[in-house]
Amino acid sequence: MQFNHDNMTGPMLAADLVNLARAGWSNPAAAAILHDHEIRRSTLNDTASHALRDWAGTLRKVFSASNLEELCAASNEMLEQGTSRAYLTIHDQLRPHLHFKADHEDVVTRVRAVTGGGLAFFIVESEGTRLGVCGRESCGLVFVDTSRNGRRAYCSSRCGNYVAVTRHRSRTP
Repeated sequence: MQFNHDNMTGPMLAADLVNLARAGWSNPAAAAILHDHEIRRSTLNDTASHALRDWAGTLRKVFSASNLEELCAASNEMLEQGTSRAYLTIHDQLRPHLHFKADHEDVVTRVRAVTGGGLAFFIVESEGTRLGVCGRESCGLVFVDTSRNGRRAYCSSRCGNYVAVTRHRSRTP
């Protein structure tokens, strides 16, 4: 399956926010993530930062769903909280694309819409199979699987290698 990386802002931003909450949230780190994902007007005060950290908890439920029913339920909760109506827009010399909240809304509302709508599209396109939590027991980071075969089980090759080496050592006398 080939993914259009222009449409990956929502899922990748969602994963980064969830992982920041796991690693240790800070306002500067959250602001840097928003900047990296080109979220315009992304100044964060303490209230907005706290709201985004709470939103990351909602997003984690989508990544950690253990079956399609759970995934749909978590996604519908996310969509209900994060989106209102879809509309086409063009700005900043971008091609026509969808927004799920008005552009004049505050940063938290816009991030909820971008991540909620983007994850929903990704779930549909990937048939609900390409979001996950790292298979290394002590890690807990989430990932968006854009690999060719869709069989990714770890957040990084480092975690995958760690598990492989540990498994090998446990079998070696």
